[in-house]
Amino acid sequence: MSIRWQRRRGPAPPEEGVLFWRLVLWLGVALISGSLGALWGLLSQSTPLMQRSLSSREWQVFQRGDRWTGARLHQPLNLLLIGSKVLTSPPDPNLTYHALLNSVEGLSDSLLLVRFDPVQQRLVVLSIPRDTLTFIPGRGDAKINEANALGGPALAAETVSDLLGDVPIDRYLSINVQGLEKLIDALGGVTLDVPTAMRYRDDSQGLYIDLQPGRQHLNGNQALQFLRFRYDALGDIGRVQRQQMFLRALMEQTARPETLARTPQILSIIRENLDTNLTVEELMSLGQFLTSLPRSRVEFLMLPGNFNGSTDEVEVSYWLPDYQRIAWLTDQYFRDAPTADPRETGLTTPAQVQIAIQNTTLPESLVMHLSQQLQTAGYPDPLVAGPLPQPIPITRIIAQQGDLAAARQVQLFLGFGEVRVESTGVLASDVTIQLGEDARDRLQLRPTKSL
Repeated sequence: MSIRWQRRRGPAPPEEGVLFWRLVLWLGVALISGSLGALWGLLSQSTPLMQRSLSSREWQVFQRGDRWTGARLHQPLNLLLIGSKVLTSPPDPNLTYHALLNSVEGLSDSLLLVRFDPVQQRLVVLSIPRDTLTFIPGRGDAKINEANALGGPALAAETVSDLLGDVPIDRYLSINVQGLEKLIDALGGVTLDVPTAMRYRDDSQGLYIDLQPGRQHLNGNQALQFLRFRYDALGDIGRVQRQQMFLRALMEQTARPETLARTPQILSIIRENLDTNLTVEELMSLGQFLTSLPRSRVEFLMLPGNFNGSTDEVEVSYWLPDYQRIAWLTDQYFRDAPTADPRETGLTTPAQVQIAIQNTTLPESLVMHLSQQLQTAGYPDPLVAGPLPQPIPITRIIAQQGDLAAARQVQLFLGFGEVRVESTGVLASDVTIQLGEDARDRLQLRPTKSL
């Protein structure tokens, strides 16, 4: 793929809505057990659960050969998840705010490319910020969230594929947020750490967010508040990070027996709010793949890029793709035949790896001691970022940009901690070390000389 950035700015479309990491939640949780087969068996096994019709040309966007052997997924599958929130405009005369519509045809509030890989035995989730500036066929340069409104899932898939260097997309799944609150309640809610106080009020949408920081159990309404909040310094990017936290917590908590008792209610909610060209049989196969996958094999990525900065005329509203980094990322994670080992990285020496350190409750002297040791080992001066709001028991070594090998080298240097591939660390880093309670004694015992 040629590396490009010769783009004119397109007009900024209206923004508002919910980033939808919950659509993976709907897919993964609703199919958390093969026992759903009894319910789904009442439906046609070969009919896609579609709310709209695709033309023959649009169907061709998703044709890449069979990924299944019988009912079992045997080849990697790239699934585009499209989340939308459509409001009445103008407002319903009987209401004082813009009400939600049961529709999947508006601006995409979020885009995820999810790779189900039975060969590598892993699930990779790539978040594409809705403010990403890219080329949309028939539209020109614009924010990527316009594609779904202009041409539905086929145009959205074409646009994402082009952005990622012609990565094939096999299926799509669109969900609106109409049933989100009911769905999370049906699942019994989710327990997670709310990183900071979240407060926001928008009477025009009937949107009221009021969450306190700390570990807590969120019901459907509270979870919706957590997922909708984007009113901090990082805006949409910060919300993507929080959604990754939410998704990981949800996936760890929903594989439990009591979920099965709620499957009829879950099924009903999904049917009302889902549009996909997956058949029931294919959907079941993906669910079975998820249930058999260790959580350590689930990896979260974010489209490489940067904010566009600001001028007197333009607000900070675009996420500008880093095409060189995208080329590496897609080659390693989203192609059937990558040019290198999927676990390898382009960062081959410590001098190339930018590390960030986030403390929790450890003495600052230990943090500075670690920073000095990293520099002694050849890493550039680490960035000591703001602390995590809540302590964590185990140190996390986060491959922020997808560089798993670089993160494992840092783990080897430390001698403790768990490696995660996700984008919940410091944006400016390649690897973020989030220090847990296990680091207290380990860092005190480390000798001054290292490597």
